[in-house]
Amino acid sequence: MASAASLKPEPPVNQAELPPDNIYFGPSQGMQSVRQKVERAAGLNVPILILGESGTGKEVLAHFIHNASPWRDGPFVKVNCPAIPGTLIESELFGFQKGAFTGANATKPGRMEMAQGGTLFMDEIAELDASLQAKLLHVLQDGHFTRIGDHEEKRMDARVICATNRNLAREIESGGFRSDLFYRINVISITLPSLRERRDDIPYLAEYLREVFNRRFQREAAPLSKETVHLLKQRDWPGNVRELENCMARYVVLGSEETFYSERTERAPVHFNYETNEEGNIPLKRIAQQVTRRMERDVILKVLQANHWNRRRTAEVLKISYRALLYKVRQAGLPAKRPRRKQDADGAFPSESPAKAD
Repeated sequence: MASAASLKPEPPVNQAELPPDNIYFGPSQGMQSVRQKVERAAGLNVPILILGESGTGKEVLAHFIHNASPWRDGPFVKVNCPAIPGTLIESELFGFQKGAFTGANATKPGRMEMAQGGTLFMDEIAELDASLQAKLLHVLQDGHFTRIGDHEEKRMDARVICATNRNLAREIESGGFRSDLFYRINVISITLPSLRERRDDIPYLAEYLREVFNRRFQREAAPLSKETVHLLKQRDWPGNVRELENCMARYVVLGSEETFYSERTERAPVHFNYETNEEGNIPLKRIAQQVTRRMERDVILKVLQANHWNRRRTAEVLKISYRALLYKVRQAGLPAKRPRRKQDADGAFPSESPAKAD
């Protein structure tokens, strides 16, 4: 345990980096329900459990709860349970006295002690092993803890917020999580909806992130077009808000809406039949040309579909001339106008309303 003394608490989140509450909660019904629950629960001195998929913003919600609570003037201390090795997490939580074990060259307060008068946020609580779950339960029950190597009990005086992306009911059934600890931390539970369940919030989140990354990267990326915003609202977003953040950062850095369309193509597995020459060989240069043409065709098709087959708008999004787009459409064997079928060429992005081709 020599490295225990070298572990340092994660730096506090700059409150200026938190999104405005109207942006974070957004207009969607799901997030408005979350907001109402936060307003009712923030001032109560009871544990709160935040549930939700990875990337939904559980830590940010914990900050909002802290800021709306009587403990707002105290510290916000995070414990990232999966990031701390199992052999060290007990000393990180409870602290230790000098000489308690090899490497304990000085007394070190634990994060419970550091959170006194504020909020202790335990992220991914389901990752705690059974022995630590039992000790945490004991602290939450009687409100006292002891540093490793010490005999003096200290009072636990911090609001506790836990979060997990796991299904705790299943974890309890499999024996991975203590049911008594679950009941202790689940006095009030708040479930964050996934981004695909709050599509109405996407335009506001995307615009906020564009402004954030413009400042961070010192760029001047323009607001997204209506067509691109429509595209973003149709995506499934398995990575939730974190995935949207990555997309907007990429857009601001590259400065082109094409990134939103090309990313869809890059995600799909490529099944490609390579053309051989007369000798039966497959020259590498020819392979590269074929793959490039195929990917270019897919990107053009996606942008055409997203823009209701408006070729002039598509050329603007792709940052090429209208004449160049017409040439590439012919070269790729794409139809000159939107197909009459309900779904476009590959069945994706059916048009919602009639639109002129140009």
